[in-house]
Amino acid sequence: MIKFGTDGWRAIIAEEFTFENVKIVSQAIADYLKENKKTKSKRVVIGYDRRFLSKEFARTVGCVLAANKIKVTLSNRDVPTPVVSLQCQNKKYDLGVIITASHNPAKFNGLKIKTPLGASADKSLTNRVESLLGKSKLKSMDIVLAKKKNLLVVKDLTADYMDFLKKFINIKSIKKLKLKVLVDVMYGSGDNFVERILGRSNIKIDYLHNENNPSFGGIRPEPIVSSLGELIATMKKGKYDLAIVLDGDADRIAMVDGKGNYINAQVILPLLAIHMIKNRKAKGGIAKTVVGSNVIDKVALCLGVACYETPIGFKYISNLFEDNLVCIGGEEAGGIGFKGYIPERDGSAAFLILLEMMAYEGKKFNTLLANFYKEYGRYYYSRTSIPVKSIKKSLSDMKLPTSLCGKKIERVNTLDGIKLIAKDCWLMFRKSGTEPIVRVYAESKSKKEAEEFVALGKKKVYAL
Repeated sequence: MIKFGTDGWRAIIAEEFTFENVKIVSQAIADYLKENKKTKSKRVVIGYDRRFLSKEFARTVGCVLAANKIKVTLSNRDVPTPVVSLQCQNKKYDLGVIITASHNPAKFNGLKIKTPLGASADKSLTNRVESLLGKSKLKSMDIVLAKKKNLLVVKDLTADYMDFLKKFINIKSIKKLKLKVLVDVMYGSGDNFVERILGRSNIKIDYLHNENNPSFGGIRPEPIVSSLGELIATMKKGKYDLAIVLDGDADRIAMVDGKGNYINAQVILPLLAIHMIKNRKAKGGIAKTVVGSNVIDKVALCLGVACYETPIGFKYISNLFEDNLVCIGGEEAGGIGFKGYIPERDGSAAFLILLEMMAYEGKKFNTLLANFYKEYGRYYYSRTSIPVKSIKKSLSDMKLPTSLCGKKIERVNTLDGIKLIAKDCWLMFRKSGTEPIVRVYAESKSKKEAEEFVALGKKKVYAL
């Protein structure tokens, strides 16, 4: 069954994610566009990542849309997802499509839809596309014919992307930094864009896994600590100041400090929020998802701005950007977006904003971290995943604990899943919208407690 989840439609290649099903989804997208009769000439931009057959799937989408008299611009190479989002916004496309399954394992591929503003499609859009699946006759045409009829053009989308970021970031100040940085591209489409944007500088950038490998070297292209053994080992040997990790389609980020410690977005988001609001003087609050860290609320309070909490999925944060309510927003999984850019996440932009902060503050990353922890305290975050097939009942059938390792539960948040909140800590359960798993999340001011909460959560889920 074709079903759009938290961010796009994702499925296992050759099972549900087939050329035939991609054609069916593409026809539904064409029918959706043709419903809007305000403009006769519809335009769609299409990109793809480095996954197995992504280029071919992208061409398939293009050929279906072209056959429906929709003008298509197809990327001439694999690109980060935000490249397509920026094209939508700046070149006024009616929609954007990118073939990617983001951080999912190699056996998956997927299709994301982007709005004319560059945001992730919300439920109203994807629900309408789903309702049109298989409702009209499928049309397709040969790509050579599509090009000949000027219905499809293949072009470079990356120049506009790099030009925009050169203006959005204070590149001149960053060039003066003397740093040695390691970037793990995780075999994804992040490539060397940051280095190309910076041009000649005092920053030396080395790469890991920046080659095309659709199996992702046997790991999932997700910037989590369990996938970063080689990076951390290389980091310690090479005397790097900082390491950056991008996911499969380069819209998420994680970091490793100069001592080899993994730093996730629960720290990166509030750290960059300080720079956006204090140094850049950006107006607006901070957005986080329901599994965002308590420290984000603390930073917002200290900065005197609102902290907005959304369900999981960047599309909800995108809405806050569109309403001009926030200047920065992000997910615990590493997707971070910024006011004045697209209402979408971008790992490379987050990397550049961090470098800009280091230049503005005149401090190394480890010093920024130490100052952050000193002022706001340490919070420890942990999570695990449980296959849905291991669970017999729904999460709603779970018998909830009344305390978390002796700490009384003060309230329950059901915004998206089940979040049990006690003083300075929480435990949460949620069925993933992108994979057949149940996630268990926890946070505490003690690393041991956070891990104990996750263990308690696993026990509760397996008891279903």
